[in-house]
Parts: sequence; structure tokens; C-alpha cells
Amino acid sequence: MAHSEPHRYCPYCGGPLEPRTLKPGEPPRLVCTVCNRADYLDPKLVACTILRVDDERIVLLRRSIPPQTGKWVMPGGYVDRGETVEQAALREALEECRLEVRLRGLLGVYSYPGYTEVVVVYTADRIAGELEAGDESDAFQLVHPEEIPWPDLAFQSTRDALTDYCEREGISRQNSEGARGEERPGSFPDRVRMTRHPSKDPAQGASAHGVEPTEHRRSDRE
Repeated sequence: MAHSEPHRYCPYCGGPLEPRTLKPGEPPRLVCTVCNRADYLDPKLVACTILRVDDERIVLLRRSIPPQTGKWVMPGGYVDRGETVEQAALREALEECRLEVRLRGLLGVYSYPGYTEVVVVYTADRIAGELEAGDESDAFQLVHPEEIPWPDLAFQSTRDALTDYCEREGISRQNSEGARGEERPGSFPDRVRMTRHPSKDPAQGASAHGVEPTEHRRSDRE
């Protein structure tokens, strides 16, 4: 998701905003023409997990809402105000795939020029619960790293994090893509499990890790 539309009115007093240069060398900031307060457009923090189950397979969820409906993502979502990033990662895993998990460690931090999201990705293990597709998903699959469906991943952050995970596990993307090529186009492998949400409004919700540039990757692990 790209930067959202800038605010037009002051969140403090309701006065109109205008761009001003507050410090040399910094980009213009939106400043209220009435109370002179600056309205800083801060980034959105996202917490995700590459979630491993007992037999070394990892969880992928198929999105049931735009953007990238029908594509595969790792569990994750926005960090709530006052919540730690670790707490958000645990909460999102429970909400999105009904699993209690234990965080193993930080994999990487992913951000992209012109995009609001900063995506923090942990590795994690399941400790309790039965896997199912929860919020914003209609199916899940468990895959070995060699089976990751690279062409069908939803976002650049998903691809980058899984690439880093495979590199850390000593698995090449070339081998993974070769395994994927054995499936028929348009077919679903046996590992995909369907979950229906008839009461869910597809218009509700948004991608928390929906960054789609084609290049510029940064990982704190590198």
C-alpha cells in the first residue's frame, strides 16, 4: 500500500493544513494554519511471523480480501498503539491462523521507498491450537521451504522475508521454484485447506503488509 492521502485538516483544532519547511534539509511538513502544530505522517508498523509447525513446514494463508485477493501471505498485521511488536506478532498469529506460538527470533525488518509500512518479521513455532484460516483469509497451506509458491505470493515483503528465511535455512529459491513448477497452472495442491467465512464483508479490512515495489529491499539481518 502506498502512502495514504495526506490530511487536509488539523487533527487538533480542525484548521486547514499547508506544507511548510520546518528545518533545512528535511521534507516539507503539514502545518496547521490556525494553531501552527505540525501533523507528522508517521509510518505504519507491521508484525509478521514465519510460523513453523512440528515437521518443519511453514504456514501460508490465502488472502480473501483486496489487495492481492487469492495470493499467499505469512500471518501478520498492524501493531496497535501501546502494544509491543512481539505482542502484536503473537496476537496476529492467533487471530489469523488460530495458533498460539512462541517467537524464535527476529528475521528481518523490511521497508520500501514511498510506502507507509515497516514490516517486522519473526520466526516462530506453534505451541498450541489447531490451524485454520482466520481473519482475512479463506484457506491455508503448510509447505516445506522447497515448496513455497513464489509466483503466487502477495507482496514484496512476503517474498523478501521468505527469501531470507530460505537463505538462513540453506535452501535456494531456484530449488523452490523448480518444485512449484511441477504443479498444474490453476490447480491447488493437496496441502491447501479451505475455510469459509460467509459473514465476512470483503470490503472490510486492509493489507497490513501490502507493499508492492519490485526492488529496494532492506533487512536488519543483513
